[in-house]
Amino acid sequence: MSDDKARCPMNIVREEGAQLDFSKDMSYGDYLHLDQVLSAQHPLSPEHNEMLFIVQHQTSELWMKLMLHEMQAAVANVANDQLPAAFKMLARVSRIMEQLVHAWDVLATMTPPEYSAIRPYLSNSSGFQSWQYRQIEFTLGNKNSAMLKPHSHAPERLAVVEASWRAPSLYDETLKLMARRGISVPATHLERDWTQPYQADEAVKQAWLQVYRSPEQHWDLYQMGEELVDLEDAFRLWRFRHVTTVERVIGFKRGTGGTSGVGYLRKMLDVVLFPELWTLRTEL
Repeated sequence: MSDDKARCPMNIVREEGAQLDFSKDMSYGDYLHLDQVLSAQHPLSPEHNEMLFIVQHQTSELWMKLMLHEMQAAVANVANDQLPAAFKMLARVSRIMEQLVHAWDVLATMTPPEYSAIRPYLSNSSGFQSWQYRQIEFTLGNKNSAMLKPHSHAPERLAVVEASWRAPSLYDETLKLMARRGISVPATHLERDWTQPYQADEAVKQAWLQVYRSPEQHWDLYQMGEELVDLEDAFRLWRFRHVTTVERVIGFKRGTGGTSGVGYLRKMLDVVLFPELWTLRTEL
């Protein structure tokens, strides 16, 4: 046998014992339902660049699905005092957000004329209407009842989003955890209307300062605080990259969903999710 024949890819596959016949067994494509996933892109315009726009948003929704899966489990673990598992999940969410930040780099290759060519075909569809993104916002504590309205036309979706709106946020559960660990947290932040936006409180900052001034004594709470800061840091970067990409591609036009576009997105940059964890740093 010649050396060339010995190095033939098919011979290597046979030597490795790789499975080649999937007429009876589940294949890679079967497991991932790739026929359905890869046939879900249906451009409406004749423009080459619409495929980029569709794939960008579909993959982002897939990452958000995983993000919600991890965040909701993390909230449950915090509520049940299972912090090691929660730390792992929150760290994973931060890494997912990094992927979403870099995804904007790909969309930013679309120029204004290229986007303008497909924009008429989008009608009123907009990322503003993403129910998964809204669940993420609500789970992180940015509650706003007006954000339920874009989903009112679909009762099943509305029910899912509304459940996140009504539930304690990740930060709410963290404050309840601190109280269970003997840290003094005001009662107003332990039992309240969870549908209302979180309001920063000096007493909550003092509670966190107790943790941060004695990290060895409160190590798991200290680590929880830093996981939350990592998470918000990554979320801010995701939002900022969104703003800059939209401004680069459409300038200051109104969004397809009816918002002011860049103006609306810039306002979102001012939202602070875990305020006391940021303000306490000045006093350390």
